[in-house]
Amino acid sequence: MAKGKPSKNSSNEIIDALDQILEAELSGVVRYLHYSFMIFGPNRIPITKWFRDHAMEGIQHAVTIGEKITALGGHPSVKVKPVPETNKHNVMEILKESLEFEHEGVRLYHELLSKIEGDVALEEMVRGLILDETTHIEEVEKMTRSLK
Repeated sequence: MAKGKPSKNSSNEIIDALDQILEAELSGVVRYLHYSFMIFGPNRIPITKWFRDHAMEGIQHAVTIGEKITALGGHPSVKVKPVPETNKHNVMEILKESLEFEHEGVRLYHELLSKIEGDVALEEMVRGLILDETTHIEEVEKMTRSLK
């Protein structure tokens, strides 16, 4: 086995983990677009833009993940994890839902990271995506924090 290349079994595990992440990222696109449609009130424009920016980030992440799946010899999933409709469309409730979703995404990325052995490029890609997701979590936590 060449150094830096995962074994066949670990490659299948990695592709499966990447597929789960791809499905989650695509779900995030749907989720954030929906959130952007449901914002009303005087702060609608900047909040709508913020959610749509995150939908676009989800597309970028999905492209990165899908390309890596095919590079590893896999066939990217066409599934999208279901997006629950809670009918809670107040901005704070939406942000709390977003925070739960982002924590789940980071968990999936960390799970993948634990399966990677010897593929520095894949490891760095995953670390960069974890950084993006963690930054998003920190932003949402600040947005939901009340001033004292």
